[in-house]
Amino acid sequence: MKKPYIVCHMMTSLDGRIDCAMTEQLPGVQEYYQTLEALQAPTTISGRVTAQLEMALPGEFQTSDPTPVSKEAFSKKADAPGYEVVVDTHGKLLWPGDGEQEKPLLILTSEQVPQEYLSYLDGRNISWIVTGKEQIDLARAVEILAAEFGVERMAIVGGSAINTSFLDAGLLDEVSILIGAGIDGRDGMPAVFDGLPKAHSVIPLRLTDVQKFDSGAVWIKYRIQQ
Repeated sequence: MKKPYIVCHMMTSLDGRIDCAMTEQLPGVQEYYQTLEALQAPTTISGRVTAQLEMALPGEFQTSDPTPVSKEAFSKKADAPGYEVVVDTHGKLLWPGDGEQEKPLLILTSEQVPQEYLSYLDGRNISWIVTGKEQIDLARAVEILAAEFGVERMAIVGGSAINTSFLDAGLLDEVSILIGAGIDGRDGMPAVFDGLPKAHSVIPLRLTDVQKFDSGAVWIKYRIQQ
């Protein structure tokens, strides 16, 4: 399978928590985008929850015809060195027009999405990929990203659900963690990976690099041992 090289890049507290409001307070947060740039992954991908908090407009798309499109398709509106990819399984997020983001938007959604939502994206000149009957077929999505959009390297910068979905699908090549000099400690806060079955085996990693910063943050990189 031809796919991009995929890195999961996250900032965490010492105890592995990734709540955005918390990580913004960590000593070392200023190194996050510096380390992301060093990964040389111009395409980034976020989950729906993260995108709703940080990128999308308020509200939710309302359709007059919920009939699903029920077929794989894609629409390429931009030929760019990198994309801001957002996973939105059912097509709910609202977006500003094209040109208001640093990188072109590209929405990943499932075949459950209404045609009306795809027309909405078309009207905003936003690229999209539809694949997967009930849920997004991530393996097929990254094939399309590589073959049709020219994506060679991409970084997952979303939350637990999207990180774990890529991990569980066997699509991650590398894990990049910037550990800030602080502890969260609150009960029930999200971790980098969360939600695999309790019987799931430990996924082995190979340490490739460690770097420390004056802020007290530590940047650790691992290769996934497939």
